[in-house]
Amino acid sequence: MTPSAERNPADYGIVEAAGLIANRSLSSEELVSDCLDRIASLNPRLGAFILVMDDDARRQARRLDRELRESGPRGPLHGVPVAIKDMIDIEGAATTAHSRIAVTDRARRDAVVVTRLREAGAVLIGKTALHEFATGGPSFDLPWPPARNPWRPAHHPGGSSSGSAVAVATGMAPGAIGTDTAGSVRHPATACGIVGLKPTYGAVSTGGVFPLSASLDHVGPLARSVRDCAMLYTVIREKTVTSRLDQPIRFTDDLDGMRIGVIEEFGRDAAPEIRSAFSEALGVLQRLGAVLVTVEGLPPLAEYTACGRLILQAESYAVHADWLRERPLDYGERGRVKLLRGAAIGADALDAARRRRLELTGAFERAMENLDAAVCVSSLELPCAIDDAEAIDRTYDSQARTPFNVTGSPAIAIPNGFSTDGLPIGMQVVGRRHSEQMILRIAHAYEQATPWRDMRPPPTGNETQNERTEA
Repeated sequence: MTPSAERNPADYGIVEAAGLIANRSLSSEELVSDCLDRIASLNPRLGAFILVMDDDARRQARRLDRELRESGPRGPLHGVPVAIKDMIDIEGAATTAHSRIAVTDRARRDAVVVTRLREAGAVLIGKTALHEFATGGPSFDLPWPPARNPWRPAHHPGGSSSGSAVAVATGMAPGAIGTDTAGSVRHPATACGIVGLKPTYGAVSTGGVFPLSASLDHVGPLARSVRDCAMLYTVIREKTVTSRLDQPIRFTDDLDGMRIGVIEEFGRDAAPEIRSAFSEALGVLQRLGAVLVTVEGLPPLAEYTACGRLILQAESYAVHADWLRERPLDYGERGRVKLLRGAAIGADALDAARRRRLELTGAFERAMENLDAAVCVSSLELPCAIDDAEAIDRTYDSQARTPFNVTGSPAIAIPNGFSTDGLPIGMQVVGRRHSEQMILRIAHAYEQATPWRDMRPPPTGNETQNERTEA
């Protein structure tokens, strides 16, 4: 499709919109209004939002425009709308976790990450759909429909932060916050053709976020570019994690001399189109000056996945045990089945998994000792039909994201191609703990050298329009 000569405010990314608002070329009220118009147009078809904070978002925008005139910008996100996954508390709003079992009808205070966003001047525009309690997969027996892939609405958009990714990919919001316990920021980012960052464990507070598996849970940003994702991250991260994070991120367009590991083992079983896109991405990294090194000595992907799955199942069952006994039918079938699997895991098995986790983490850290970062595929399969329960079950855990929840290492998913059917493909850049600056720098250089950052879904979300759209 031919790109439009005119851009609507909702087409702007975070960095661009924030700059335009700061120099008063654009008002927050204009931007928020355009995003709300887009939500009204697309959300009935794509199901990205559970709650649209229409009136409140407009009030926030007017107040921030007035504040800008009177005293200047509050922070780097002044007037920019951000969507929030509905596992995360916003004061005065319900936290539903996309379930009949409402976590709270009215949150008493903001989650820490929401407080950080407000302090930076963000407008909270709404709460996004997810898989029930961030597990299970897309379900059709819940109070809200599952979010759909904006490139092909009959397909799965990834999860569990599905609505957050759909909102960003379509311009319903320029940025969003999700949670990631086994890949739940990076999966929908990959499936929807955007950028998703899982920071180092503990780098972003989970205070005020309903837990899935406390020792694996992360909170992370989703955006349409690496720079936008980096801006969100610098706002929401804990400022006391490490002094290295206080330095500005030095984005460059080349990777001269950087040693980047290639984790071939994690992509060995990937679909041919995914393997091909990853191979082409490696060529781009080399042309940018990177020295590629095959990562050896890592345990198989299946060991990381099995370890993470057992810990997740045991910890999530502990969270839900009382509700599962008292109100089992208030869960959707898919979520209930997944959560109940943890009931069979005994203390000895969980202790063994936690010991194995330390070993797997040590193996990854040793493999990274002489590397600046590493790359691997994200999903092993392309998004399947959203209503094909068998395909969802078969492909949902067919991925290379869980290892970095097990290790607690930072990982960013970025687009690196499209399938012949027009579905996005993504890869990951991963690093040692607290190396967010490095992986963001590498991801940005790759992004600038490729066309994928400019691709947008068909604006109508029409299933018959599968052409890739350049913004």
